[in-house]
Order: sequence, then structure tokens, then C-alpha cells
Amino acid sequence: MRDRKRRYGRKKVCMFCADKNIVIDYKNPSILKGFTTDRGKIVPSRISGNCAKHQRSLTLAIKRARMVALMPFTVID
Repeated sequence: MRDRKRRYGRKKVCMFCADKNIVIDYKNPSILKGFTTDRGKIVPSRISGNCAKHQRSLTLAIKRARMVALMPFTVID
């Protein structure tokens, strides 16, 4: 059997819990773009490091921003 190395990285900290001044709002796409991929998908919390509470509100804000055409649904190549 191959010897598999376990990689224990440092736990990521939720950006919104760390800095209480940052507000999740669908009208601010500059913050929301940091949590989407270059293809337009929403980044999961295990990669972004957000807590469950803020990930839910972030997802809702991204979806609202898409509906009002502040953010794209997908990127056309």
C-alpha cells in the first residue's frame, strides 16, 4: 500500500466573523465577486472558510445580485 500523507492545514477563519464591519449585501458585488469562481459558481465554505451562517447569507446575496443583474449567472467564453 502506498503511504499517504495526511495534510493538516490551518483552519480558515470566517472573514465576516473576524471583521464585524463587513456587511453582506447584494448591492455590493465587489465583495461578492471574491466568493465566486471565474466561471461564476459560488465557492463552497470549505474552500472560502466561511461559517455556515455567513455562507448562507452570502449565497442568498449572490443569488439576489444575479437576479438584479449586478452579477452574471455564468461567464460566456
